[in-house]
Amino acid sequence: MTDLFWPGDNRAGDLMSDSAFLAAMVEVENSWLGALVDAGVAPVESRADLTSLVSIGDVEAIAAGAEADGNPVIGLLALLRERADGQAAQWLHRGLTSQDVIDTAMMLCLRDALARIRAEIDTQVRTLAALAETHQHDPMLARTLTQPALPSTVGLKMATWLSGVLDAVDAVAALPPLPVQAGGAAGTMAAATELAGSPGEALALSDALANALELALATPWHTTRSAITRTGDALVTCCDAWGHVATDVATASRPEVGELAEGRGGGSSTMPHKSNPVLSVLIRRASLVAPALGATLHTASAASVDERSDGGWHAEWATLRTLARRTVVAAAQTTELLAGLRIDCEQAGANLAAAGDLRTEQRSMAELTGRTTLSEYTGATDHLIDAALQRARHHLKEAT
Repeated sequence: MTDLFWPGDNRAGDLMSDSAFLAAMVEVENSWLGALVDAGVAPVESRADLTSLVSIGDVEAIAAGAEADGNPVIGLLALLRERADGQAAQWLHRGLTSQDVIDTAMMLCLRDALARIRAEIDTQVRTLAALAETHQHDPMLARTLTQPALPSTVGLKMATWLSGVLDAVDAVAALPPLPVQAGGAAGTMAAATELAGSPGEALALSDALANALELALATPWHTTRSAITRTGDALVTCCDAWGHVATDVATASRPEVGELAEGRGGGSSTMPHKSNPVLSVLIRRASLVAPALGATLHTASAASVDERSDGGWHAEWATLRTLARRTVVAAAQTTELLAGLRIDCEQAGANLAAAGDLRTEQRSMAELTGRTTLSEYTGATDHLIDAALQRARHHLKEAT
């Protein structure tokens, strides 16, 4: 998948793409049909491998026909019934509704995207922990509101980034397992109950679908969209953390600052002398648009009405795909940025020295306590770095 409007989109590969979504919908239908057969609801002759009946070449036709029905499932079902054997065609989709297929397929696609993000974050934690340790005592100027503030260290800058990334780790780790969806036409599981013979057997069919797809067991959540909004919030939190890193790198890579630089700068179409902080710019781009995408998911959730939302549900699909893909791309770009980051400790020290007298606060604090000897004014910097490192080690230990 490529996108000229979003340089780097290729890093997300097939994740959340049309082909991945189509394959996921077919997998849902195939697993549900298998569950009906295994439960003795559908005859053994109806079992089929539906995945072999659809290919990427079918996406355009299904997408073109989706406008008439409001979603791509009906067109997919028509294609599958046309190509499947008689019994399979007859029992296909029985007991499900379009929303069940789309929601469950979205969970499968999200699972793959989240797995990629977790892997990238783990690499980032290792890199940042190593940078914080290496540069724990290297002097650096701390700035507030763009102006010189107090003495600090490069290690604390790295530890601050690390803390933000670990907060993103926590947000992703706190996500409940992604749920299955099998509520039927109005979320009552009426058709599945009629087919299976009892409510308990209908719930067992939903559980069988979840187990086949390795999703969490769940009761219907057609108009309760927290599974979507919580995931969106976690993705935005990731982009927030990476945006902070990218903003700091872009700012400190200015020649008049010269403390940080990307390992591989980008060129200019008209100025050969430039080495632009391209990765930082692209990561910042993602951090600027992600919150609005997350907000759209919340707006769509709040617009849920009756037993199936009339527009809010539909607004989620492309929004969630865009947010997930852009988060994956930003994750990979941040990993590369940190791996190649160049730190000019000599320049950082020189900037600190050139900032002039930064000890006015220290002298006023010393006067209050009656001290006359001024020590190095870096406060609890070492302890703060150690706290971030301890947290990082705990995460990496849990991740292995």
